[in-house]
Amino acid sequence: QVPLLESGGGLVQAGGSLRLSCAASGGTFSRYGMGWFRQAPGKEREFVAGINWNGRQINYADSVKVRFVISRDNTKNTVYLQMNSLRPEDTAVYYCARHRYSFYPIIGRTTEADYDYWGQGIQVTVSS
Repeated sequence: QVPLLESGGGLVQAGGSLRLSCAASGGTFSRYGMGWFRQAPGKEREFVAGINWNGRQINYADSVKVRFVISRDNTKNTVYLQMNSLRPEDTAVYYCARHRYSFYPIIGRTTEADYDYWGQGIQVTVSS
């Protein structure tokens, strides 16, 4: 098991910003890509952003491109999701996840099956 703990969620008005953090336990964080997913009420969980093990490969869902920024700090075993210009449709439970394979390219890895460990999720609510 690789515990992943999200923080930083909450309620924000449309147009506002939030920064999510995901802290990982254990000594292997820097070997693995990480991703953020979200699940809105009544919808399936969807990919939001991914970053490879060294931060040099990043990809985003089209719906968040330009507005969201994923980053990581391997010295702190933490991955971040900076969310700007938030919209009501960004309201969801946000999950961080660890990629299934170490030192693996992250481009194109946008399905849940590409990730093996998941956080419990954190609520983000954007009011209009």
